[in-house]
Amino acid sequence: MKLWKKLITIIDTPLWLEIFLCLLLVLRIPSFFEPYYYGDEMIYLALGQGLRQGIPLYLGLHDNKPPLLYLTAAISGNLFLFKVILAFWSLATIYVFWKLVKHLFPKQIKLQNISTIIFGILTTIPLFEGNTVNAELFMIGPVILAFLILLSKKNNLKNLLISGSLISIAALFKIPAAFDILGIIAFWLIYLKFKDVKEFVVKSIYLFLGFIIPIGLTFVWYYFAGGFKEYLVAVFLQNFGYVSSWRPSPVELSFIEKNSPLLIRTGVMFLGFIGLFISRKKLSKEFVFVSAWLLATLFAVTLSERPYPHYFVQSLAPLSILLGMLFSLKTVEQSLTVIPLTIAFFVPFYYKFWYYPTASYYTRFIKFVTKQTTKQEYFKSFSPNVTLNYEIADFLAKSSTKNDRIFVWSNDSSAIYSLSRRLPPIKYVADYHFRDFSNPNEVINILTKTMPKFIVITSSSFPFPELNTFVNENYYIISEIGTSQIWLYINQGE
Repeated sequence: MKLWKKLITIIDTPLWLEIFLCLLLVLRIPSFFEPYYYGDEMIYLALGQGLRQGIPLYLGLHDNKPPLLYLTAAISGNLFLFKVILAFWSLATIYVFWKLVKHLFPKQIKLQNISTIIFGILTTIPLFEGNTVNAELFMIGPVILAFLILLSKKNNLKNLLISGSLISIAALFKIPAAFDILGIIAFWLIYLKFKDVKEFVVKSIYLFLGFIIPIGLTFVWYYFAGGFKEYLVAVFLQNFGYVSSWRPSPVELSFIEKNSPLLIRTGVMFLGFIGLFISRKKLSKEFVFVSAWLLATLFAVTLSERPYPHYFVQSLAPLSILLGMLFSLKTVEQSLTVIPLTIAFFVPFYYKFWYYPTASYYTRFIKFVTKQTTKQEYFKSFSPNVTLNYEIADFLAKSSTKNDRIFVWSNDSSAIYSLSRRLPPIKYVADYHFRDFSNPNEVINILTKTMPKFIVITSSSFPFPELNTFVNENYYIISEIGTSQIWLYINQGE
């Protein structure tokens, strides 16, 4: 009882925040009933299933993100629990965000409330994929907590190491989280006095040391596990090619010409830091910190130049604070917030970020729970192939054991692996993995050596003539579901 009272005292949440968090949890309820359809979630769950079966990550199964997201998927074991974990993680993140804003603006209750409400809603609703399990929603929590520690507590060795480690943990969900460090470093530099240079250097070293420790431990782990090279390539080296990879760029161009947009974005960020430095005496430290943080996150958000809405989640914390300042302050900084906010709103428009409708998401769910639409119709509203994938996965689950290997050639291969809880004999679970990191000959060679029990080919798959030849020589059709074919290894049928 004493421990519970102590915990309540530490948490110390106002009534409105408790009610708000409950409302946000209600807004997440539809996500608990979503079908297995979203490509990234399916990859995470497939790799998580592999971890549960003892298959080493990166060495036995591949994706290009750090391990914590797949470990979380492994702990959950299914989509429902994956969503539940995200829901409570997000609630904790919103609470920590409120604590940060409260520390920055202790007397501005209205600002605290507005910022927290904006942040809570934007990280929950489908607009920026708040309903979807993606790395950004996990990584922002440790970053916010790190900044809360750095700004509210003494910058001693312990707190700096903890903060650096928290940002490292965030980066182990997704690497771009590391760029948030630039925000706090820039903030320190802007207010740096000559006599404090030594202190700044020491603080920075301790912070980076804390950052290196968790990531360094993963390198040690994979070295002794025999997957160091695969880990390095998948999580770090392959992502260099991911940067700006959607922008057409002739190979004959020089490095500077190819990467000029990246260099320009880097320049804009540092010009922003310089502008804050020049204006620092006219601005509050809170405004400078939040603006520097926003600039750092926007740089990270635009690294790949890809228009995925969940990328923008990384910028939502400083963006929400600036919006809170805009709607609540009655000082000159209320007007000045327009400058960083304009930059922030420019990014999704310039890069043509997608967005997901919110109202229709909830109305569809209401129709489903009130039985105005069937479960099948509801599932199809997410993707037309959902029902087909469920039928294929159900057949595979009933016709094989968890140790049997299957191979799925489909745009939805990761969904079928996740639903059936079966895995391929090759390390790739998504069709684009094959196209980006492998080749037809390598795939056929592995299939020839392993001879998976079933091979599934769907009509939506990319052309793979070598696979067609292979199955015709070694397999026979045991089932056709819709326009999809399920092939059984001939020896399995004897």
